[in-house]
Amino acid sequence: MVLQGTEVKAIREGDAQISESFCRVEKGQVWLYNSHIGEYKYGNFQNHPPRRKRKLLLHRREIHKFIGAMEAGGKSLIPLRIYIKHGLIKIEIALCTGKKLHDKRETLKKKITMREAEREMRDHKR
Repeated sequence: MVLQGTEVKAIREGDAQISESFCRVEKGQVWLYNSHIGEYKYGNFQNHPPRRKRKLLLHRREIHKFIGAMEAGGKSLIPLRIYIKHGLIKIEIALCTGKKLHDKRETLKKKITMREAEREMRDHKR
């Protein structure tokens, strides 16, 4: 992952979030979008912008493998976790398939039933 100096310091402090981020392949390079790395609190005017696209460093054969899978099956690249290994900041990414319409409906039904159950428990306590 290509980072600026203040981004590294902010990640070491634990101020990084990739919950809503995704990856895209553009011109043979993989980019991480919508990740939030907070500003370094001891930084100066050269502090980094919190949300910017960041280049991921991958081997060419890995990039070609991702491109082939994404074109063939309609999959997308999703970052799973961010971690530090031997002083380097790394991101674990995976090929994922989106939910189908029936899966979305099922998830919505579960949310509604959980909400109703919580409402009943709350009303029962009164």
